[in-house]
Amino acid sequence: MHQISSGTRNMTDFSTYSKVRYLIPGNKKPVYFASKGGAEAQLNINADFEDIEVKINDGRCLNPPANLDKEGFELHDHKSMIADFYEIKNQQAKYEAELTNLVLPIIGGEKLVVFDHTLRSDSAEIREAHKIREAATVVHNDYTFNSAHKRVRDLLDHDEAEAKLKNRFVIVNVWRAIAGPAISSPLTCCDAQSVSEENVFASERRAKDRIGELELVSRSVDHKWYYYPEMNRDEVLLIKTFDSAADGRATRSVHTAFRNHLAPIDCPPRESIESRMMVFF
Repeated sequence: MHQISSGTRNMTDFSTYSKVRYLIPGNKKPVYFASKGGAEAQLNINADFEDIEVKINDGRCLNPPANLDKEGFELHDHKSMIADFYEIKNQQAKYEAELTNLVLPIIGGEKLVVFDHTLRSDSAEIREAHKIREAATVVHNDYTFNSAHKRVRDLLDHDEAEAKLKNRFVIVNVWRAIAGPAISSPLTCCDAQSVSEENVFASERRAKDRIGELELVSRSVDHKWYYYPEMNRDEVLLIKTFDSAADGRATRSVHTAFRNHLAPIDCPPRESIESRMMVFF
């Protein structure tokens, strides 16, 4: 049984202030061009943005802890047997079995499909060495209603996809630091209860192998941001990126990397993996 992380290594509140990058809505639908990774990898979106300072609260101080159906994210203790996540392609089945055993008991459902693993770093040297991607430094959510349904149809055969789409399904990211603690460029999630649909905009997402959609977000004084200071490789953050249920529970938690002003100058770079999965009910 995997435990929700108590997040109480000490009683210090590491809330901070930092700027997050919001969309400035325009007349045209934004287009996000997925990077190929490497030293020069950077976000490429044909839209205008503004950097707004916000308070980023220490999620470890939340009582009760955040959960997927309310805030849209939750922290769990989870030790992995994967020694080197840069070799994930050779250990994919093993890690995906770990993720299935973690996530299904938390969310419920009858079937889980892991379909993506993305490694990221804010170090150009590490990105170049492993040909991995940059930290995502814009407020976003990974799926829209349309792209979530399209992804199901992409991954399952026609008959199974149409059958699964008649019932509830959820898309979740499992995010983990894979080296030292995530101090530099950590991830912050916005409380789903504080995000209004009027601030969420569909953006086309273009990658080498497909075209999809994600969501970009404009500023709001109502947004409540949280992060988990110094997340280590024995913790995972579950982030809901889509929920087809229309019953009042959280459907998404928008998120972004941010510059942590509490980080020491000589702190190690961020190295992380996020794994995307669908849960069918």
